[in-house]
Amino acid sequence: MLKLLKKLKKREWLMAALCALFVLGQIYFDLMLPDYMSDLTVLIKTPGSTVETILQTGLQMLGCTLASAALAVACGFLSAKVAAGFSYAVRADVFDKVAGFGQEEMLDFSVPSLINRTTNDITQIQMLVSMGLQIMIKAPVMAIWAVIKIINKSWELSVITLGFVLALFTLMILIVTIVLPRVRKVQRLTDDLNLVARENLTGINVVHAFNAEDYQNRKFDRASEVLMRTQLFNQRAFALLNPSVSFAMNSLALVIYWVGATIVSRIPAADMTARLTQFGDVVVFGTYATYVIMSIMMLVMIMMFLPAAQVSAQRINEVLGRKTRLLPGREEEAPEVGTVEFKNVSFRYPSSSGNILENISFRAEKGDTVAFIGSTGSGKTTLVSLAARFYDATEGQVLIDGRDVREFSFDALYDRIGYVTQKAVMFAGDIRGNVLFGESRGSGDAKAAEEALDLAQASEFVGKLPQGIDAPIAQGGVNVSGGQKQRLSIARALARKPEILIFDDSFSALDYKTDAVLREGLMRALPDTTKLIVAQRIGTIRNADRIIVLDEGRAVGIGRHEELLRTCAVYREIAMSQLSEKELGLTEGGIIE
Repeated sequence: MLKLLKKLKKREWLMAALCALFVLGQIYFDLMLPDYMSDLTVLIKTPGSTVETILQTGLQMLGCTLASAALAVACGFLSAKVAAGFSYAVRADVFDKVAGFGQEEMLDFSVPSLINRTTNDITQIQMLVSMGLQIMIKAPVMAIWAVIKIINKSWELSVITLGFVLALFTLMILIVTIVLPRVRKVQRLTDDLNLVARENLTGINVVHAFNAEDYQNRKFDRASEVLMRTQLFNQRAFALLNPSVSFAMNSLALVIYWVGATIVSRIPAADMTARLTQFGDVVVFGTYATYVIMSIMMLVMIMMFLPAAQVSAQRINEVLGRKTRLLPGREEEAPEVGTVEFKNVSFRYPSSSGNILENISFRAEKGDTVAFIGSTGSGKTTLVSLAARFYDATEGQVLIDGRDVREFSFDALYDRIGYVTQKAVMFAGDIRGNVLFGESRGSGDAKAAEEALDLAQASEFVGKLPQGIDAPIAQGGVNVSGGQKQRLSIARALARKPEILIFDDSFSALDYKTDAVLREGLMRALPDTTKLIVAQRIGTIRNADRIIVLDEGRAVGIGRHEELLRTCAVYREIAMSQLSEKELGLTEGGIIE
């Protein structure tokens, strides 16, 4: 928690300090009331007291009450400002940190957990800061001040008050000790519940198609029931505190007045002045003792929020303290343009026992088209992910424009690359915003967007939309088809004007005609752009300058289409599973000349 509080700005610290002064002023006026009450009691019981004197004392009490209320309102306003500013700063830091995570860090933190940490966990801390600026200052100061006021009044009453305070503190410590581990469990269970809900919403069409509503409901109910039982235990434990404190407050007042009456009765009836003074002291003592218990009650309120906020702070610090493995270099320039080279590259995931890629080497010159094909799980996507530096190679080097990708700054590296993901990702907004997404060397104007859409074969369907390029895109692109999303995703990469285009199985959602027209357009319009293509279709890659065949992470064949049909059994098997011998130009003797 202390680490997070360092994120408060100077202005917010000043407001917090001013709020603390207001709280001290509030306590001062509150603790003056019992003294006025004692004076008022003596005045009422003293013969010859005038109404004006009694009224003056009453007005002084009213003034203290109004001053305390005004300071409480001002402190509440300032504490809300500080808490809101604090949560804004922490949320921005968490979001920025997560935005810099690589694939490895994202695997360690699930998406539902990161969402929960960015929203619910920060809200828990915000509530604690808002209440803490008032209560955590007011409660101990009021308790200590009240104790100082009553310490010399009566040792009997002081011992009674101390006994009640110790009993309440023992109960608080016991409950917090029992509940704290379960509060940590609640946060994990909330992550699990969010995971189930998110999976259900994301795959709602699959759920409907397989008639799995009841199955998903049972799955959600199980997660929800575990969370409910844990929460019920925590709330029932905390529910003991409030009635316990209320019972202690009323019982203490009863015992103080009962013992106080005994003390007053010891004074001779003839000494009326001493009796009145002692009676006033008992009244004042009872009020101050009640303030002590009220302070404990306020601490109880904080204790109900503190465990959850402490766990939330730990979870946020886990994100902020996580070191990102993919660190940017400093280089902006490179000795070459449009080249990609793998030098004896091997790679394994942190959780993997063996290499996913093994000793991969190839070089793509400016304007080359290099394709990758292989069975599912052969490492095609992983290979192009290394070129885009989503991961770093375990062994060997990956070079872009003749420089190791680890030496580039992120801006310099991604300014050179246009990446089209296997699953098309759309962002809420409009078509223009999705095509001109992010910063790049592209001009970023409407003309660049229209050119990219035309080259990606997306102009036809975009032109039919009522708002054209400004047509809205729903979250996740649910209002456009899979093929349309794919073409928009390709247009987004083209609009960057990159040196290197990476297509990670990006033509799979396109029909054969659109696929062929799009590839032909790319070759004609971008002859100097290097293209790395991951594909499953032989027809998509058969005209590539070089085809790399992957099998279980190894390059088992490198060459052109015709060459691989003769020399690579894996490639030949894939090709014959998709096209006939006639379409491939094969005879029993081999390639038809």
